[in-house]
Formats: sequence, structure tokens, C-alpha cells
Amino acid sequence: MNRRTVIWIAVAAAVLLIAGFALWWFVLRSDAPDPVSLDEAVVAAGGSTTMAGEPADSGAGDSAVEGDWVVAADGRSFVGYRVDEQLAGIGAVTAAGRTTGVTGGLTIEAGTVTSVTIVADLTGLRSDDSRRDGALRRQALETDTYPEATFTLAEPIPLPGNAADGTAFSVDAVGDLEIHGVTRRVTIPLEAQLVGDAIAVVGSLEIEFADYDIDPPSAVIVLSVEDRGIMEFQLVFARG
Repeated sequence: MNRRTVIWIAVAAAVLLIAGFALWWFVLRSDAPDPVSLDEAVVAAGGSTTMAGEPADSGAGDSAVEGDWVVAADGRSFVGYRVDEQLAGIGAVTAAGRTTGVTGGLTIEAGTVTSVTIVADLTGLRSDDSRRDGALRRQALETDTYPEATFTLAEPIPLPGNAADGTAFSVDAVGDLEIHGVTRRVTIPLEAQLVGDAIAVVGSLEIEFADYDIDPPSAVIVLSVEDRGIMEFQLVFARG
């Protein structure tokens, strides 16, 4: 093999490598944000996480957590979705969209969360593709017809004894979730932490579309969509 042939092979290999990277970067690479995490929520709330199980000096009845809290109306809270898709010419991707149009609040009395109401404005859902966002107005969630999703707590949530000390903890929230005009009783695993004068909460729940009369969206580029998706949220509460 002569020198010129070797050079041409090397050039061709470099071109293929660059083309492959460009294909991954511009087409195959997913721009979906990472799943919600308590670490990120705590940073958004203005603090840092601590390990569950650290020694506690006072109980959850401490005034640090007692009272009324409202969702901070400053963009730190969001509700979103994650759904796996198969796209023509691209392959498997994770579609993810979020809305910061979240309102509501919670009440803590005697170390127990006694009420929670959260309302999400689904017309504000935004992903990395405006075409997908537009389709959700008319298909799937049909946000033109069903603009809001709500969660209302149905059972009190006892808090762990060290919740008032800024220690991260996990609890389950049992309540009524309304999406697409359908209400169902659900249990949502939550992670939370008191962060100074705020409470950071994250959670996620698998949603079967059929349970909420949601038909998967269709488009020329969409070969298939999973029959279920993930609802996820990050909530930062401030004193009410």
C-alpha cells in the first residue's frame, strides 16, 4: 500500500468519524433533561442536601415546618413528562417536556402534612421540539381542551422526626390525580428536604395513558410511542 493510499484512507476515516459525531450531535443525541433529583431541587431552593438518618435535635413539630406553604412563583418549580419514542430516521429518543406554570400549596400541622393541592398549567409544557409541543395541544394531553392537571392529597402524611432539622427524607403521598379530565387515586413516592425558609420536594410516577383516556400522539416522523410515560415534578415551597 503506497503512501498516497494510506493518506486517502486516513482522510476518509476522519471524515466518517466527523460525520458520525455530527449525526449523533445534531440528530441522535437526546436533549431531554435529566430525571428530577432531590440534589437539584435543593440547589434550586438555595441549599445543599444532608443524609437521611443524621442525628436530630428536634421533632417534626418544630415551628420550622409548621404552617402554610405555597409553591414559589419564580420558575424554580415545574411539572413535566418523559415518554420514549421511536422516530423515523432517528431511532429511540426520550421526549421530555416541562411547565413552570405551577401553583398550589400545603399545610403542616403537628408534624403531619394535612393538605396539599397542586395545579399545573399544561398549556405551558415545553420540550426540545416545538412541533411536539404544538401536537400536545390537539393530541394526547389535548391541552387546548384540558389545560390543567391537579393533585389533591387524600391521606395525611406523617413526617419523620428529623424533617425539621434539614435532613432529606422520603414519604408517600396518596391523593387524587386529575389529568385529561380523568381523576384517579394514586400513590406518589416523594423525596423532600427543608432548606432554610423553603421546602424542596421531588417525585415521579409512571402513568399508563389508557388510565386517563389518553391516546398516544401520531405524526409522520413518529413510528411508535410507549403506552405509558413518567410524570415528574420539582416543587419549591415558600412560607405562605
